[in-house]
Amino acid sequence: MQKLNRIPLSIAALLAFFSFNVFAVEISFKPIAPNVYAYVGDTEGRTYENEALNANIGLVVTPNGAVLIDSGASFQGAKQIADAVKKVTPQAIKWVINTGGQDHRWLGNGYFKANGAEIMAHANAEADMKARGAEQMQANAPVLKDKMKGTEVVLPTRWLKDADTQLELGGVTITVVHRNGGHTPGDSMVWLPQSGVVFTGDVVYVDRILGLHPVSLTKTWLQSFAALEALQPKILVPGHGSVTTLAQAQKDTGNLLKALRAHMGKAVEAGTDISAAFKAFDATPFKHLKHVDTWLPQLASRTYLEMERE
Repeated sequence: MQKLNRIPLSIAALLAFFSFNVFAVEISFKPIAPNVYAYVGDTEGRTYENEALNANIGLVVTPNGAVLIDSGASFQGAKQIADAVKKVTPQAIKWVINTGGQDHRWLGNGYFKANGAEIMAHANAEADMKARGAEQMQANAPVLKDKMKGTEVVLPTRWLKDADTQLELGGVTITVVHRNGGHTPGDSMVWLPQSGVVFTGDVVYVDRILGLHPVSLTKTWLQSFAALEALQPKILVPGHGSVTTLAQAQKDTGNLLKALRAHMGKAVEAGTDISAAFKAFDATPFKHLKHVDTWLPQLASRTYLEMERE
């Protein structure tokens, strides 16, 4: 015990600092194009330290206000996002665009609505948000604990109805692209044609394997991916993983969806049982993705069951 007391004060302070801060996640926006920024979230699971924000957030700055792409998983997390925006621009957040119905896309809406932002999402997200909002809150409560304070289910204030909705703010064109979802029914992409940047929301995962839920549909997901390919973006901000290219998005998301549907479709037609179908699936091209061994069985089974229903 006496030896511990001889640790120099500066070292002791440093150790104390890291014991409290080494695992904290700082939300900060990095420039990816003129007046366009991204926060790249954790590719692991939701934790107290990462604010359950294991997803990417976008920011577009215009002369007439800022546009935030997704609002985070909680009121407190949204406040941290807003503080990070203030470090980039003095412009107020005028619009928030929710790219889908997953918790970290919209459960921070309450903070931004209280601060005067208009919140938008595609109308196909409405039923999903209403159905799963309380469930998502319940799931995040034991993870975020006190950080859930102030969080409520707050729906968008403006529902977009078209497949392509063109918006304009401060001379910046923003197109919200929707093709009946995929990961969730309301999944949309935010396209900035002037800069060639697209924020894909959960249409694209890179670096880690994609996720499928009971509300997910691989068929419409591929339709969304086809719309992405038609855009031919210069810079692609996925829903999860590092800022990337269309080619990498194809490798990590598009090819996996196509492979799952092709393989499981043949298995269903042949009457192969679900277990044997999964064992026969060649996952070699996707072994570089995080969590592939853990989550691939679920992806295979959900795809098989979806194709049985088609």
